[in-house]
Amino acid sequence: MPDCIFCAIASGDIPGRVVHETEHTLAFLDVNPLASGHTLVIPKDHYERLDEVPAELSEELFGAVSELVPRVEDAVDADATNVGINNGPAAGQEVDHVHIHIVPRFEGDGGAPIHAVAGERPDLSDDEMDDIEAAISA
Repeated sequence: MPDCIFCAIASGDIPGRVVHETEHTLAFLDVNPLASGHTLVIPKDHYERLDEVPAELSEELFGAVSELVPRVEDAVDADATNVGINNGPAAGQEVDHVHIHIVPRFEGDGGAPIHAVAGERPDLSDDEMDDIEAAISA
């Protein structure tokens, strides 16, 4: 995809600090890290949103994340990690190429739990929760 920075890194057109590579995935250090060791895991092919990624590639992508989490934590002596995906512009996705963040966390680092990213929480009734459950599981 022209003008996609992650495609350019995956193709080797621009350098990246690559920490892991498989046939279809690539992991590299984020150039604007939220913490030491902040790593991005991407499919090498261009997909803008997670639902576009074929199932077999999702397995490889999330397998890479699973393998990398303890390695990233060990490399920077992190106490934990946040793993997240911003799936679409409304969710904060800034590069329209699927990417999974592995963000090392440290005791007392001032960061917040994942619940802090969504802003004000909705006050949903049991009926609304039932409707959502039915719509998702349909």
